[in-house]
Amino acid sequence: MSNLAASVTPAAELDGLRLGDALRAGIYRLFAQTDHINKINVFPIADGDTGTNLSMTLSAVLAAIDREPLPHAGALLVRVADAALDGARGNSGAIMAQFLLGLGDRAGHLARLSVADFSAAVGTGAAYAREALSQPREGTLITVLRDFAQETDRLANSGAVADFRDLFGRAMGRVRESLANTPNQLEELRAAGVVDAGAQGLVEVLLGMSHYLDTGELGTVVAPLHGGDEAMAGEVSAPAGAARDQRYCTECLVTLRDEAAGAGLDLRHLREQVSLIGSSVVVSGGRRKARIHVHADDPERVFELAAGFGTVSAQKADDMHRQQLAAHHGRRQRVAVVTDSAADIPDQLIEELGIHVVPVRVHFGSRSYLDKVSLTPEEFYRELATNPEHPKTSQPPPGDFRRIYEFLASHYDAVVSIALTSQASGTYSAALGAAQRVSAEGRPIRVVDSLNASLGQGLITIAAAEKARDGATVAEVEAVAREAVATTRTFALLATVDYAVKGGRVPAFAKVLADRLRLSVILATRPDGKVGLGGVLWGRRRLPQRFARFAARRAARPVDPGAPRYRVLVGHGNAAAEAEALAQHVVAQFPPGSVEFAHVTDMGPALGVHGGPGTLIVALQPLAPPQPG
Repeated sequence: MSNLAASVTPAAELDGLRLGDALRAGIYRLFAQTDHINKINVFPIADGDTGTNLSMTLSAVLAAIDREPLPHAGALLVRVADAALDGARGNSGAIMAQFLLGLGDRAGHLARLSVADFSAAVGTGAAYAREALSQPREGTLITVLRDFAQETDRLANSGAVADFRDLFGRAMGRVRESLANTPNQLEELRAAGVVDAGAQGLVEVLLGMSHYLDTGELGTVVAPLHGGDEAMAGEVSAPAGAARDQRYCTECLVTLRDEAAGAGLDLRHLREQVSLIGSSVVVSGGRRKARIHVHADDPERVFELAAGFGTVSAQKADDMHRQQLAAHHGRRQRVAVVTDSAADIPDQLIEELGIHVVPVRVHFGSRSYLDKVSLTPEEFYRELATNPEHPKTSQPPPGDFRRIYEFLASHYDAVVSIALTSQASGTYSAALGAAQRVSAEGRPIRVVDSLNASLGQGLITIAAAEKARDGATVAEVEAVAREAVATTRTFALLATVDYAVKGGRVPAFAKVLADRLRLSVILATRPDGKVGLGGVLWGRRRLPQRFARFAARRAARPVDPGAPRYRVLVGHGNAAAEAEALAQHVVAQFPPGSVEFAHVTDMGPALGVHGGPGTLIVALQPLAPPQPG
């Protein structure tokens, strides 16, 4: 941290150390205003995440600044721009990354920045930011960036300012005016009675920098998570199917495959092509690497298009409908519930209970997909049957969990996250690592190892989400989830053992035995969370009835033997008719009226990679007696 006395010395020039401290101060101030910025987020969609996205983007910048002292100002700007591009989140984050890229491109060769150098770089950055958008709208972040650039250029060329303290002090008046004018330029802002959230975030950064240059104070380091009583601006937009119906905030990185070829990425052509798919398009980056941000209904189309330009990585697709509902939820619900897509929860229950789902990655050779977002279960089984490459699944990266945790922590008191069994995947570890980081920043994030897979994990998540919906505390929601873990069982009847052998869940000799003896193999989740051979059924006749009886006999004992109650989920790998019949057989195994529900749904790749097409799965959960009142 810089010496206070040195920091207040008038700065005619900035080296990398002092520039780094100024950026730190601006980022710290943004962190402190994250919640407010989320609450005024109404454009382009009122999903309450602009503050979180900007904070995550600039968290990457902060990490780059803190990595090691860099006295060369231009080299620092280049490092910062690269970090912002890799870490950019959301519309405003992508624009901010492009602005920083412009700064680095214009001033990257300068060891020290003069006022004139800085103002020129700001002008380049503002132009870069505007060019990154397919349809720039006035009254947003780019408008305030332009006005800041014009004002610093005017001041630098007027001879009226001698140092950076004076430059920022004078420029901030124009910046505040520009921000205050944004509602006069965008009807959405005027109707909600707020300024643009992205522009507000920029102004907070500039105010923090100005305060540091004036006083030498970096400010207080706080977590970018703050809950308060400030109401959300705007209204929940109509869900998919209405006028503005792009559902997913879709992003990815595109990297040039062959730098030696000479030509770099054609950002203009990439931007034009992406604009044909969705709205709110931002394509930021340079000749070597670019980040795509677009609101689209079909993320896979975006990723396929991007693959035509270079190597695609860091794919993500956030459900904006879910985010809108979370941002505008009533205060009765204090805890948000998260799971990963391996849970295979029916869409109807995800919507009804407001469950947030982080997609698992599915890989066929070098091609990667987001489970149930860029690859539907039907498409997965079709690919599984025809692709010579056996698929692999991988847990969502910790950054995916961190992003959803930070967003939800800005709108709820706490988060409970239910993970795929740690005995079969690294998902639990990824979720736990992200939770520990976010929890340390100010909000409790509890991660529960489901010790289950697929529909069993789904039943546990449903129980937690119902408790959360009723207004329970984080401790109460977590307790319900852990109680459900202890009693939930999952069984999968394989149509063939070929895929289980390929995936390593069943030994190779089992295929020989199964084929010779006409055995139907059953996988099961064990109490310790391991997934393995659970049993066999002899012969192939009346399999649904016999499998239903097998699962029912091995279900956990009813919590109330006198009046047993159960929940049932039945899943399938492209075998809907068989699954419907199986559900009826399972219900018939229990006393009449004792099954609270028996939903049928698609089975995703978590167990599908081991079961293949035709697999049937049953998850059973006994319930505690109803509470009086």
